[in-house]
Amino acid sequence: MSLIVQKYGGTSVGSPERIRNVARRIAKFREKGHDIVVVVSAMSGETNRLIALAREIQQQPDPRELDVMVSTGEQVTIALLSMALKEIGIKAKSYTGAQVRVLTDSAFTKARIVSIDEGKMRADLDSGHVVVVAGFQGVDNDGNITTLGRGGSDTTGVALAAALKADECQIYTDVDGVYTTDPRIEPRARKLKSVTFEEMLEMASLGSKVLQIRSVEFAGKYKVKLRVLSSFEEEGEGTLITFEEEGQMEQPIISGIAFNRDEAKITVRGVPDKPGIAYQILGPVADANIEVDMIIQNIGEGGATDFSFTVHKNDFEKALSILKGIQPHLEAKDVMGDQSIAKVSVVGVGMRSHVGVASQMFRTLAEEGINIQMISTSEIKISVVIDEKYLELAVRVLHKAFQLESQV
Repeated sequence: MSLIVQKYGGTSVGSPERIRNVARRIAKFREKGHDIVVVVSAMSGETNRLIALAREIQQQPDPRELDVMVSTGEQVTIALLSMALKEIGIKAKSYTGAQVRVLTDSAFTKARIVSIDEGKMRADLDSGHVVVVAGFQGVDNDGNITTLGRGGSDTTGVALAAALKADECQIYTDVDGVYTTDPRIEPRARKLKSVTFEEMLEMASLGSKVLQIRSVEFAGKYKVKLRVLSSFEEEGEGTLITFEEEGQMEQPIISGIAFNRDEAKITVRGVPDKPGIAYQILGPVADANIEVDMIIQNIGEGGATDFSFTVHKNDFEKALSILKGIQPHLEAKDVMGDQSIAKVSVVGVGMRSHVGVASQMFRTLAEEGINIQMISTSEIKISVVIDEKYLELAVRVLHKAFQLESQV
């Protein structure tokens, strides 16, 4: 008998019939003797509907009240799934994040998990129940409802698996695994049997929508065995997210092409080239709880420099407003923004032992007339910012250049 945590996304529970399908899938695992904890998202489209409703009342919704509101989506789903399980004779009990006691900090809309009290879940499992937990949400020390940010149900699932020391955490989505890139852009994209935590962490951070980055961080930190599967297929092993030493002896150079349309670029032009200027620019942005991704500083003339960085598009207007507000203090000539960019990345642990990946990537893009605006690297990835209109072309030509459709 194994303890399995299963997480089902919004499309997997998007209708009463799909919820019944999830219940039937869970029943098969119970028949095999497994203990099951289920984490669910809100029904597809529900969170967006609630956010839009809030914005009809308040253009910039109060973060605390927004968390109270959007957390209701998962509350509906846990109740419906528990009813569906009971309807087919399986004992089930639903819990909100607050009831399970998923304790978080107080960063509304972007809260981070501090601890989880697994006592109630273990007691229910011991009594033969399937435990159904609302993803995406928790509670702070003051009893306020908090949410973990978009995609946070993945994080809830992996965090519960870590707390319960589950044998496996299964993430059920509308895709049947992790692909070399998005098949909607490159039809020859290939499903990966396995991918390392490091590669998955990079792919998630670079815009891959299969798994939320914090869930991969949790899995790596607590050694949670993680698998991505389709909730619409009865069979299939999906993709196993594993540790490098458990994978192939000789990894392929590149495992995938990731991309992100959700970033925007901000450039602060003509600031004094002096110690501390980077902090003066990025400090106020960080104080506003805005995450910065890629950064580049150009050495200018006459003691001045240009400073560019990227943020999520949701934070673009706020970050731009902050910097325009302090422009006189920065002695900057101008503060400009560009939302028509995209980030494309090549990812692979094999880059550690192979040279020439960057030159091949840059040559491939140059041959298509695609200009590179920014470059960022790590040990296993190279990312570039390009004009958004070239995104799909860039993905396809890089996928072909690194022969990802033919690797085995």
